Amino acid sequence: MAGGAASTTSYTTTGPKNGQKYLFPFILVTSLFFMWGLAYGLLDVLNKHFQNALSIDKARSTLLQGAYFGAYFLMALPAGLLMKRFGYKSGIIFGLLLYAAGAALFYPSAHYANFDFFLLALFILASGLAFLETAANPYVTVLGDKATSEQRLNLSQCFNGLGSFLGPVIGAQLFFHGGEGAAASSDLGSVQLVYIVMAIVVLLIAFLFYRTTLPEITAADDNKNAAAGAAKPLFQHRHFVWGIIAQFFYVAAQVGIGALFINYVTEHMEGGNDKDASYLLSVSLALFTAGRFAGTAIMRKVAPNALLTAYALINIVLCAVVIMGHGIVAVTALVAIFFFMSIMFPTIFALGVKDLGPHTKTGSSFIIMSIAGGAFVPYVMGTLAKDHSTAFSFIVPLICFVIVLFYGARGYRTR
Repeated sequence: MAGGAASTTSYTTTGPKNGQKYLFPFILVTSLFFMWGLAYGLLDVLNKHFQNALSIDKARSTLLQGAYFGAYFLMALPAGLLMKRFGYKSGIIFGLLLYAAGAALFYPSAHYANFDFFLLALFILASGLAFLETAANPYVTVLGDKATSEQRLNLSQCFNGLGSFLGPVIGAQLFFHGGEGAAASSDLGSVQLVYIVMAIVVLLIAFLFYRTTLPEITAADDNKNAAAGAAKPLFQHRHFVWGIIAQFFYVAAQVGIGALFINYVTEHMEGGNDKDASYLLSVSLALFTAGRFAGTAIMRKVAPNALLTAYALINIVLCAVVIMGHGIVAVTALVAIFFFMSIMFPTIFALGVKDLGPHTKTGSSFIIMSIAGGAFVPYVMGTLAKDHSTAFSFIVPLICFVIVLFYGARGYRTR
């Protein structure tokens, strides 16, 4: 494990001593959630910005999501294998270096105003994020008492939501400063600035990780649940398999909704423009963040799967309202969806890797691979939006939330 000594502990940790031992690692790892939230928050604004600046249509612009989430599909399993061999810390540092490299490549991509170069840069950046998410999500779930793993992951994901909120604010201020429909390639100079600053910050974080000793979490031989998890092959854990499926469709819904959010608002809100819609997206992501804080608190009283089920049902109804496309009512429903999506990713993840024991690192890799739903499904939405209407394309996330509903109601159960 690069840069620090490893220590072996149980998946279940209790008492003030362990709480103090894991507090700083928890804070440091939680900072990663903010950084990949910021990268994602900028992505949806780039989608519309490139439609303007590079004169591409809705379907082609969703290839940004294809490159971003396709990297998760291709890199998550190698990330899990690397961490299984070298530990969480090595995986995190390598992921940060890839993140910085991809962000730096935005500079020449903007210089040549080449959309294909942007796709390559985004793929490299997102490959780094695949390492970070494969490491950080399971790492947070085992940094403490297993009984509160869902709450702990939701708390870390709150900072992911904060980064996602700031992304559209930055994008609205810098990317759309030239006005509605500005298409001059010089507008891409703001993209260069944002991503070079991000590359520098990420390198500083990588250095901090290198200089910090982190505990390496492994399954203890005397842990009853770990022993049970090792007793059967990974894919015989039914709740884990359904977790992969549910996460695929949830991420597909979230990414598709974000990718076409600005298009939908400008088409259905009277007087709406790209800049105003970007700010409204940031408001939506603020609700998303607030929903994670609220969800973390609610889970103290309500079972995580029950809350997941209720939120999925609400979002099915809200998607139906969005599809009808009745002006401000539909836009309000679109914004509200973000609040009820808030707890879905961390809850599905935590339920999916629960009781996997020594399979946890490999299992988390497969669940992160399922983020590929965000690569493929938004293109379907973009095609429906181009051929029919943006409102009609929201039938896709509606179907996705039906799958999430099933997971919360039945698919999460362990055997």
